[in-house]
Amino acid sequence: MQTKTNVLNKAVFLPASFVISVLLIVAIMAPEFSNELYNSLQSTIVTNGGWFYILAVAIILGFVLYLSLSRFGSVKLGPDHSTPDYKLSTWIAMLFAAGMGIGLMFFGVAEPIMHYVSPPTAEVNSLDAIREAMKITFFHWGFHAWGIYAIVALVLAYFSYRHRLPLTLRSALHPVIGDKIYGWQGHVVDVFAVVSTVFGVATSLGLGASQVNSGLNYLFDIDVSVLNQVLIMLAITALASISVATGLDKGIKILSETNMLLAIALLIFIFVLGPSVFLLQAYVQNVGQYLSEIVSNTFNLFAYEKKSWIGGWTIFYWGWWLAWAPFVGLFIARISKGRTIREFILGVMVVPTAFTLLWMTIFGNSAIYLVVEQGYVSLMEMVSSDSAVALFVFLEAFPWSAFLTGLSILMIVIFFVTSCDSGAMVINMLCSNGEDDTPLWQRLYWAIGVGVVAAVLSLVGGLNALQTMTIASALPFAIVLLFACFGLVKALQIEAAKMDSLQMNITPTNHYVDGEDWQEKLNNIVSTPDKKNTADFINKVVKRAFKALKNQFELNDIQTEIIIKDSGLILKVYHGDEHDFVYGVHKKKHVQPSFNSDEDEECYYRAEVHLVEGGQDYDIMGWSENAVINDVIDQYQKHMHFLHLLRDETVTVSNS
Repeated sequence: MQTKTNVLNKAVFLPASFVISVLLIVAIMAPEFSNELYNSLQSTIVTNGGWFYILAVAIILGFVLYLSLSRFGSVKLGPDHSTPDYKLSTWIAMLFAAGMGIGLMFFGVAEPIMHYVSPPTAEVNSLDAIREAMKITFFHWGFHAWGIYAIVALVLAYFSYRHRLPLTLRSALHPVIGDKIYGWQGHVVDVFAVVSTVFGVATSLGLGASQVNSGLNYLFDIDVSVLNQVLIMLAITALASISVATGLDKGIKILSETNMLLAIALLIFIFVLGPSVFLLQAYVQNVGQYLSEIVSNTFNLFAYEKKSWIGGWTIFYWGWWLAWAPFVGLFIARISKGRTIREFILGVMVVPTAFTLLWMTIFGNSAIYLVVEQGYVSLMEMVSSDSAVALFVFLEAFPWSAFLTGLSILMIVIFFVTSCDSGAMVINMLCSNGEDDTPLWQRLYWAIGVGVVAAVLSLVGGLNALQTMTIASALPFAIVLLFACFGLVKALQIEAAKMDSLQMNITPTNHYVDGEDWQEKLNNIVSTPDKKNTADFINKVVKRAFKALKNQFELNDIQTEIIIKDSGLILKVYHGDEHDFVYGVHKKKHVQPSFNSDEDEECYYRAEVHLVEGGQDYDIMGWSENAVINDVIDQYQKHMHFLHLLRDETVTVSNS
């Protein structure tokens, strides 16, 4: 397949590059001013808008859970006949590596210890402080984070794969502003997503380089310095560029699966070498406590206690997850085509959350156990002074600490490479109308660009300012996301009307001409025609049927078109501002059934019916012209009932 050369959207690419350059220059020329500006902005948002972050994330989580349990759960992210592009294990590994992996390496030990040392409500160094430390850690890394990722990915995947809109952030607003997404409004949304993603990935890359540097210092006594961290970033960028060049199915896929196996291995090592039975007990109790208090914690703003803790932790996390959502959500959408909404939500929400909470228990509870039960106070002191080294100080308490530290550094590097190359892929798609089959220079431009931004900001000390800016950008995005949720509901209500119309009972049609003998009927059912026979059937019988229908529709002043495709024919009946009727017949290859004795023919073809939603999984090969006409009329009658249901629903809403 030839590489596309005309997909670059200059209306997004050029403004995004300009805005990134300006922000970078400001951070270089006036780092103190940038810090003051962004810190003031964040403080204002936390003080006056913290309630909105809390409420918005609560609404998003509730909405995602509702979709998973509703009748909409059976709707596919793609045509009805589509199948997932990746097997379940590969899919989970890829979304986990891009969405959360590096955070677990950085905060798996540090955050529980920090909450234990400084709990918001419990007494310091008490049993209640231990419980609260794990409860808060679970809350920050659990369903809320993955719910934000899930809704962004779901909206993008649904409108892209089901309604054939571009796989970019602008498509989330289609139910709200319609085809204006193709104008300047859509360009602004995608530029915002590009800038947010570039600085989000760059700040994460810069902060993570300090952790790698700390690990190398422990292993090889390499100095902890900004220069060494910049060199680490350049090395990660080079590896990410190689991965980007090889494509999604090789680079990111292989790295994600590798790192998932390494993460499980490290988890098992710590579990076996640590207080195993206690960790199992703690995991069960942590999960129970988390689930039992999830509603109260979700809406807890510490309004009466007047604590500043929530601004530094919960609102910071909610802002960070929202800021990362355009990047992670678009990446998850890219790898999730063909799954049902229910399967998608369960996969994105339950499996990664369960693994994340297990990770936090094994690393977090083990760390607190070392401090409380074994007097490993230096871990607590190091976390307070430099959280980047927390993991490596923690690993020093275990046998084979050098091996475990080396394994951890390898994982961190791979996680960063995965985040960098998946981020570059997402940015490239945002600048290329949702396409990822683009010229190599476009993919490398963004992979290298992210590394350069991270390196420059580390040298001038601007990473913290840009991190604050990234989190502040989550406020407008949260508003956009709530509108997108409303738009998704509207679209799914139309899906529901369509499902109701397809279940409508109509008078059964005899698909065979009167007088046709039963032997011919049976032969049509058990036959396994080849490609040529199926193509001839479509080009002759189906084509004649479509022409007869087209003539009849046009006699009733209804515009109709017959569209010729390589795979078959499509009859399209236009209904103005309402939903058009589409009936297609496509040849599709299948493996021979086991009862067929012809070993020379491994495959056969079916003439399968496709409606606008996709393949309906039934075959009309061998039907007569009259039978095909009758089936089209049956489906058209159901479509008219679907339009009737939509009109009734519109009238009901208007009257109310």
